[in-house]
Amino acid sequence: MMTIGFIGLGAMGSRIAARLTKTEHALVVCDIDPERTAPLRALGATVAASPRDVATAADLVFTSLPTPAVYLDVLVGPGGVIEGGRARIVVDLSTIGASAAARAGEALAARSIKLIDAPVSGGAHGAEHGTLTIMVSGDKPAFETVRPVLAHIGPKTFYLGDKPGLAQSMKLVNNMLAAVGAVASFETLVMGHRAGLGAQEMLDVVNVSSGRNFATLEKIPRSVLSGAFPPGFSTELLLKDVTLGIAEAEKLGVPLWMTHAARDFLAFAVTQGDGPKDYAATIQHFEGWAGTELRS
Repeated sequence: MMTIGFIGLGAMGSRIAARLTKTEHALVVCDIDPERTAPLRALGATVAASPRDVATAADLVFTSLPTPAVYLDVLVGPGGVIEGGRARIVVDLSTIGASAAARAGEALAARSIKLIDAPVSGGAHGAEHGTLTIMVSGDKPAFETVRPVLAHIGPKTFYLGDKPGLAQSMKLVNNMLAAVGAVASFETLVMGHRAGLGAQEMLDVVNVSSGRNFATLEKIPRSVLSGAFPPGFSTELLLKDVTLGIAEAEKLGVPLWMTHAARDFLAFAVTQGDGPKDYAATIQHFEGWAGTELRS
């Protein structure tokens, strides 16, 4: 048995941390919003006042954070994990890009702390039910140490190498593909509906044909057809990931034509108030322009 720390209790982190309360390990949690820690305390977790306190109390620290700036502050800033005296491994579940991961990894290594990049895919539903896909890079022995804990989060773990940031690059590839596929699906299915095709019949055809993707298989059936648009992955976070991916591509000298188009649409949607909403809700812009609603 060991003590696990968890910092960042947003939509993803709170659900992942809740799953960790069901393991044999003790859990200590921290979030900038004290109200987010109450449900975890009720599940038996101890609440710490700062990232430094978490890393002083825990053997292993998980983080799930929204932006590169917050990530760097929590890990290597004043009062951060780097100042704790106990934790020797940090597992970051965030999507923050390869550059930030490399900076944090170098600073932590100077204090003999191993950083494992482990961004996840599967949304809030996957976090709650333990079905996340986990992309991992970093020190292989450290990864093997934390692998049994990761199994409580998701059944599919892919080790991509020991180079810092490789897992972050993989996650950005995935999320850029998801964004492009979603925006393309939204606009084309709305067009088909305007032409007189039924929403469900279009999905029935597409999902056994070459146009199928995550949006047509999962997001649209679950979130759009009912008109409920339940919270899962916010538009502003998807925009953040796509923007990080474009920045990384520019550093590599790789043009991303379609990803730029998806980024521009998501940025527009955020200016219209869609930032905190699940990105599925952005289909309503296409519906408004076409004068039709894609509903079952």
